[in-house]
Amino acid sequence: MKRFVYINDESYQNDYCDNRISNTKYSLLNFLPKNLWEQFRRFMNQYFLLIACLQLWSLITPVNPASTWGPLIIIFAVSATKEAWDDYNRYISDKQANEKEVWVVKNGARKHIQAQDICVGNIVWVRENEEVPCDLVLLGTSEPQGLCHIETAALDGETDLKTRVSPPPCVGLEFEQLHRIKGVIECPIPDKDIRRFDANIRLFPPFIDNDICPLTINNTLLQSCYLRNTEWACGVAVYTGNETKLGMSRGVPEPKLTAMDAMIDKLTGAIFLFQLTVVVVLGAAGNVWKDIEARKQWYVKYDDNEPWYQILVIPLRFELLCSIMIPISIKVSLDFVKSLYAKFIDWDEDMYDLENDTPAHAANTAISEDLGQVEYILTDKTGTLTENKMIFRRCCVGGTFYGNECGDALRDVELLNAIANNSPHVIKFLTVMTLCNTVIPIKSPSGSVLYKAQSQDEDALVNAAANLHMVLVSKNGNNAEIHFNRRVMRYEILDILEFTSDRKRMSVVVLDCQSGKIFLLSKGADEAMLPCAYSGQQTKTFVDAVDKYAQLGLRTLCLGWRELESEEYTEWSRSFKEANSALIDREWRVAEVCQKLEHSLEILGVSAIEDRLQDGVPETIEILRQSGINFWMLTGDKQNTAIQIALLCNLISSEPKGQLLHINGRTQDEVARSLERVLLTMRITSSEPKELAFVVDGWALEIILTHYTEAFTELAVLSKTALCCRVTPSQKAQLVKLLKSCDYRTLAIGDGGNDVRMIQQADIGVGISGREGLQAARAADYSIGSKYLTFLNIFLRLPLFYVHYILYL
Repeated sequence: MKRFVYINDESYQNDYCDNRISNTKYSLLNFLPKNLWEQFRRFMNQYFLLIACLQLWSLITPVNPASTWGPLIIIFAVSATKEAWDDYNRYISDKQANEKEVWVVKNGARKHIQAQDICVGNIVWVRENEEVPCDLVLLGTSEPQGLCHIETAALDGETDLKTRVSPPPCVGLEFEQLHRIKGVIECPIPDKDIRRFDANIRLFPPFIDNDICPLTINNTLLQSCYLRNTEWACGVAVYTGNETKLGMSRGVPEPKLTAMDAMIDKLTGAIFLFQLTVVVVLGAAGNVWKDIEARKQWYVKYDDNEPWYQILVIPLRFELLCSIMIPISIKVSLDFVKSLYAKFIDWDEDMYDLENDTPAHAANTAISEDLGQVEYILTDKTGTLTENKMIFRRCCVGGTFYGNECGDALRDVELLNAIANNSPHVIKFLTVMTLCNTVIPIKSPSGSVLYKAQSQDEDALVNAAANLHMVLVSKNGNNAEIHFNRRVMRYEILDILEFTSDRKRMSVVVLDCQSGKIFLLSKGADEAMLPCAYSGQQTKTFVDAVDKYAQLGLRTLCLGWRELESEEYTEWSRSFKEANSALIDREWRVAEVCQKLEHSLEILGVSAIEDRLQDGVPETIEILRQSGINFWMLTGDKQNTAIQIALLCNLISSEPKGQLLHINGRTQDEVARSLERVLLTMRITSSEPKELAFVVDGWALEIILTHYTEAFTELAVLSKTALCCRVTPSQKAQLVKLLKSCDYRTLAIGDGGNDVRMIQQADIGVGISGREGLQAARAADYSIGSKYLTFLNIFLRLPLFYVHYILYL
């Protein structure tokens, strides 16, 4: 399915929704029934309502009904008022966003309208530091190359600036031409994938002669992003209101039921069944006694012609007498204590992260007591166990190891001498480090160059190259300027082959402006790069380097390059543009075309980057493991690196105290045999004091979760520690769901957007306000500062402390 957006043509603008957004949960008409339905979903509330209704019958109640209805109405009114207040605040927030004034083009001129009145097809203008009001396809910017920079923190939690570019047909259009531009955009129906936009644009004459140009996510400005370091930008609205990618992602998460709430509901049901038993026995006995004895007593008056319902009077009186078994005050006490839990967490000075000026925050006040009942902690690695502060430590270039002796390649005299002597391998290696990325250099007022990178790895590589005298000075459009040993080198970036989880590498095609030669620069994981080496190149040294660096817990990347013939590039470029123009299977076609170019590479070397452990991680994990809490590490990193990090932070123990079992395999049969072998070892040695753990990669895990769920569930119950490597966000969520199915209380903790699904799936979700942004913190039940693990043992001991404190008060 697709839609056609006609640019700057009002005759088609009523075909789609306007730009009004709504995050409210209720309306004036549905508030009362919807809120009551939510409150009475719990059995305990249903029980209190039953008792209150019985007390309306004056024949059976011994007390005034107001004594029950009064507290009940007050309790539910308070809950409803809180819900109404929260929803009203959401309405006010929506109103402010909807009534914000924006610039749009009307009849060839710019004018102010309210954001809620933007229609699909309108040309919208955004100024520097303004928020983008809807999803736009970029048409023009204040920069001659059609570039602009945006901040997407509100959308995906990433604080680094990202580059967006106008489609080639729109580059160079004058200010007045952008007011009169006409054309059509063929794009998919609204979806919530913020990293993908497969569309085409065709401008009408006189701007261009009906040529179709492909569009990607890099040609868009999405709602809630902010324009930075660019005077102005304009674009055509393609998705508006709740049809924007952000709007499609909105939703109210399902309420989580704590272990205590579930237990209270079960106990309430059990007590109610006991009451029914008492009511049946005593009610029947009461009716028998009334018929046999009571009617004989002169002081008890019973009519001979009683109505049929008189037989229910005595049993229902017993029910009301037994109602004190479940006091209504229990609901008030629970709500009060839970709210106090949350406030104590917010106020706790030990939970305050001074470095980032970030306090702990309890976004969910209903599950605080579960913090003391956690049985499994599922944690991310990068930015969670580690600081996500990437530092370039070592490298292997052309078979030579640098940084081994001093532990810092940037201070290695041998490497500095190779640079001074213009060693060809080293110069090529530094060139790939400098250009094969999406880093944006920004000059500060003092004249120094600062870098804005989309990943910490790229930032570490570019800064390391700058420290080794190869400085990326500017990147204007497709032109990059590098200063190296008082020389100025200029390159034109022809194409970017973006990183994907399938290819596991990124490449750029550049033109050397001095020599006129075209080069392919690539970097990626060793398993993706080394098979692409040219025939005859000896890669054993690089394999050894990768293994050596992984054993030190360093993150590795292989770098390579290849010179391209102009005819080869011209033919490939035509295929690349066709693949990028496809509306069906675009991602698969682009990957296939990229594969045709990324071969016969000269592998230049291996870089090793350190991601340091957070302070106090080993000690904290040791304490929590001794207290009986099990740890699972779920990471997208490679297996060797994850194992070394697990050893460093006391997550697993080395031989002979511990044993790590591997689940490997690429086929279903291989995985089945490996899983059975590990499971058999676990069964045999589970009673021994030896600490057992297993490690599995994403490929084998996908096969296991599809075909061998029962066996893996048994393994999960037997194992206290697990390392899951190269896992996807959906696999993280599946593992949490699997542990929950075994009736374990789970806590998931992470700091990146790839951890959100895991955090939402867990009984308790903890988000870190870390270097990977705030997306995880926003989605979590609790958010804490970046140095989280130092406080995690305090966090899990809080409920016990607060219970004693409240009882003391």
